[in-house]
Amino acid sequence: MHGQFVKNIFIASISLLIIMAYGWFALNKAVSGLSESRTDKPQDVSIAENSKKEQIEVTFWTLQMSDFAPYMNKVIKEFETQNPSIKINWIDVPFSEGEKRTLASVLSNKTPDVVNLNPDFTALLAQKGALWEIPEENAGQFNHDILEALKYNGKLYSLPWYATSAVTIYNKRLLEESGVQVPKTFNEAANIAGKINLVTNSYVFLPNITENDTMLKILNKYGVTTQNINSPKSVEVFEMFKTLYAKNLIPKESVTQTHREALEKYMSENVVLFQAGANFLTMIKENAPTTYTWTDVAPQLTGDLGQNDFSLMNFVIPQKAQYKNEALLFILFLTNEENQLELGKLTNVLAVNQKALQNDFYKKYDDDDLMSKARVISAKQLKKITPVMLTQRNQKEINTIVNTAVQQILLNKSATQTILDSAAEKLRTLNDNY
Repeated sequence: MHGQFVKNIFIASISLLIIMAYGWFALNKAVSGLSESRTDKPQDVSIAENSKKEQIEVTFWTLQMSDFAPYMNKVIKEFETQNPSIKINWIDVPFSEGEKRTLASVLSNKTPDVVNLNPDFTALLAQKGALWEIPEENAGQFNHDILEALKYNGKLYSLPWYATSAVTIYNKRLLEESGVQVPKTFNEAANIAGKINLVTNSYVFLPNITENDTMLKILNKYGVTTQNINSPKSVEVFEMFKTLYAKNLIPKESVTQTHREALEKYMSENVVLFQAGANFLTMIKENAPTTYTWTDVAPQLTGDLGQNDFSLMNFVIPQKAQYKNEALLFILFLTNEENQLELGKLTNVLAVNQKALQNDFYKKYDDDDLMSKARVISAKQLKKITPVMLTQRNQKEINTIVNTAVQQILLNKSATQTILDSAAEKLRTLNDNY
């Protein structure tokens, strides 16, 4: 049953890496009808106040969490016991339907009070004025840097539920045969790629740098953003991958293949390193037990700045929600120290509650427990996540421009600087049109 838990949380936890494929453009067009202005000012919320005598019903939506029903129902019952005037109506929505149903609800007058979303769609709804601004004084229990990453235009429209932070999953046998140490940075990985390939006939990794915002996240580790995409540092990073590709030191499929194919190549020992969340260890153990026996974990690859990537799932309160204060009260209960720790133990995701992260569950591990080792490494990585790559309102179009540039550079269609200059101009035009 635990394996099923992990698989379901995996679907949610990679939401920052895989934006749901259906109709982002259509969603953007649809929400363009929502008001850009905000007239509902955040109130001073006293989270201890709830003295209404008549019971109210807070509607709470999650994304494909039905396998967590025992946990969810337990937490809801405890909350209702402590707050007898509030009843929680929990509705679990299929992951593939989450954005569509949320959009339909915020365009109507029948919106839930709390919705579990990914940060990308949250930013789009915040841009269109569809979300309530959450008073920051009520967010003190959360990791500060994560809160900053969730802000849109300096304002807080969501609260985090849980996080993941990729680690480097690696084949220690292949590294030992190659006579090299596990790399700490992308540059170190590039430097040992030739020796690994010569000795083992395997690749150092499959970087899937044309998938969603993968390349942008790598660039962010070097201080490169969409604002300086054609800078000397950006050219240097792109040239590193171009050289690896030209020398056949990363798979030729790197121009098209995804994280899923990278996992498959790791399980078949065609690549030595695999960047992924700790939950992928279960998949490797179940599907490639021999490879798993040679598997170990280390911190994720970094760049010049040394910061780490992470992914989030969060909660929002729609602007049209009927019971905003009660919804906030429930979110804070669901993400308190005790409930965060219990969720983490069920799923191996990372807590976002500061006190929960100080628990030994996130700070200690047994040497023979690879999953706990990965969890501790991941949790430690949340201490250094800035500067964060913030999601932008036209993120899908930005991804397309950058990923097209990646393909053109790897395939040597023109000089790297020329291609990046063109991409920079397209990004400026895109920004001007929004």
